[in-house]
Amino acid sequence: MIVERSMHESWLSNAFLLADEPGGTAVFVDSGAPLEPLLAAVERERVTPTHLLITHGHADHVAGNDELVERFSLDVVTGPIVTGGLTIDALATPGHSDDGVSFVVGNLCFSGDTLFRDAVGGGPADELRRSVMDVLMVLPPDTRVLPGHTDETTIGREWERNPFVRFWRGLDGEDGRACTVSGGDATIVVWSPDYDGKGKALVRLADGSEAIVGASRIQIH
Repeated sequence: MIVERSMHESWLSNAFLLADEPGGTAVFVDSGAPLEPLLAAVERERVTPTHLLITHGHADHVAGNDELVERFSLDVVTGPIVTGGLTIDALATPGHSDDGVSFVVGNLCFSGDTLFRDAVGGGPADELRRSVMDVLMVLPPDTRVLPGHTDETTIGREWERNPFVRFWRGLDGEDGRACTVSGGDATIVVWSPDYDGKGKALVRLADGSEAIVGASRIQIH
């Protein structure tokens, strides 16, 4: 298979071209990054795009949808498809967004904003835990994870090194630092560097609920 990635300079969001072989069939996965590298790969590899796969509907992942659909008359899909030599499964992975989907083809997983290198997406912790631990972490360890932002990883690496996964596995204890989140008292349970190096945490709020939030929303006491 052929995989080409493009990343947005500010959003750090990824868009991908996936093809079965040179001269074969291709799909795009998300569109919130400069399209030129992907379009160049279409020409270079002489492939025919048939579908645009969407991991979720946030603006930094769908910004180029209209351009791609108009140029190639693509079908926009969020479910499983078979096209050319590509058999693509769609796994429901809500949490960061209600419509979150991860696409699996062969040993590749396009995880959207559910799983990153060293982090997971922001949102309700219980939903994200189910999507990460019960859906993605059961994939083979050598599965390449191509996330919605920045660098790729593998299931095996995140199983061993991702701070959220390690906590959910019971390997690491709570962080325990007091903080405020959007003005309310909270406790940091897990801290990670996040995909952009700015930090992300699982926090326990005053009402006992847990959420995963970016560092910009957290003030550590």
